[in-house]
Amino acid sequence: MSADAARLGFEPARLQRIDTFVRERYLDTGLLPHVQLLVARDGEIAHFSSQGAAREGGAAIDDRSLFRIASMTKPITSVAFMQLVEDGLVAVDTPVHHVLPELKGVGVYNGGGAGVAFVTKPTTEPMRMLDLLRHTSGLTYGFQNRSNIDAAYRKDKLGEWHGGDDLNGFIAKLGKLPLEFSPGEAWNYSVSTDVLGAVIERVSGQTLDVYFRDRIFAPLGMDDTFFEVPADKVDRLTDCYAFHAARQTRVMYDRGAESSWSRRPNLLSGGGGLVSTALDYHRFCQMCANGGTFEGARVIGRKTLDLMRLNHLPGGADLSSMSKSLFSETQNAGTGFGLGFAVVGDVARTMMPGSAGEYYWGGMFSTAFFIDPVERLHMVFMTQLMPSSQYPIRRELKTMIYAALT
Repeated sequence: MSADAARLGFEPARLQRIDTFVRERYLDTGLLPHVQLLVARDGEIAHFSSQGAAREGGAAIDDRSLFRIASMTKPITSVAFMQLVEDGLVAVDTPVHHVLPELKGVGVYNGGGAGVAFVTKPTTEPMRMLDLLRHTSGLTYGFQNRSNIDAAYRKDKLGEWHGGDDLNGFIAKLGKLPLEFSPGEAWNYSVSTDVLGAVIERVSGQTLDVYFRDRIFAPLGMDDTFFEVPADKVDRLTDCYAFHAARQTRVMYDRGAESSWSRRPNLLSGGGGLVSTALDYHRFCQMCANGGTFEGARVIGRKTLDLMRLNHLPGGADLSSMSKSLFSETQNAGTGFGLGFAVVGDVARTMMPGSAGEYYWGGMFSTAFFIDPVERLHMVFMTQLMPSSQYPIRRELKTMIYAALT
């Protein structure tokens, strides 16, 4: 499966050193249950390793293992939306309420909550599709535990994949709650991409799962990516864990054999609902690296993708100056945000090796990917532990991958 790493510009011994490091630091110590790492360059896989048990007391993970990719769903949803832009059915600057009238007139928080009626003030600008794509919408996530609005999200079970509302019910509830800030004024990690999924459904006339299958997964041959794991593939779904702060250890969060992801979710979450494999997500990354095509199938236009991987934060700002989020899938300094991806602008400020123009994201279960168009390489990393901020493994992997380049 892997090509000659030396021919692709890597020192093979340094790539192998990554696996040793991960095993000794994270697997032998029990910090992580398993680890899968894929590194590709110039369209070929240079390194692909799998370590650890797929399930408690079971066999090792392999190239067929399925992982909950959570917020790595977001770039896929963003590409899906931009396909509709290319079709002329919607635009990046379209006000969101033109497609989702439930959000017309939503105001900005100006007091209240915690048992008292919310007081709002008008937004200075309407929420646009751009704000959903770059997380400047004023929306939030309930799990941030930061504000009275977060608390209202939790009370209404907004964004819960299993057991909550469907997309239409989700949007209806969202339209009754205030925004954290006026759209475009700050950056806050949020349910924005779930709202974008609802936009895709309304504009395309298809449910999100069908649209993804027809326009992205089938053309790319991503046969192992879905919201609901088919019955004949459930045996490949890995166990998923959460870090227990009081006990200082990981505990079972979702057992693969009886997983919630083996049932169709009420909410088809464009922000975090997909299950995939490293090889499937590699195909998505390679499509992006190729300028929108993979094995003869064009998924999105080259110039559209170029637009997506530019920093779209107002005034070219970075997240360290704009973020109001306590939870983020990115280091803030030197990093902007495009139309669905974090984008590196100032490599020095990230304090990690990399390239200007590199784009990336990750998921709450510690999965991650990055695509470097300068070095023509990308990485896909899979494991299953939340929160993703528990260990610095993403930073460590990225540093060691770049250290292996010749």
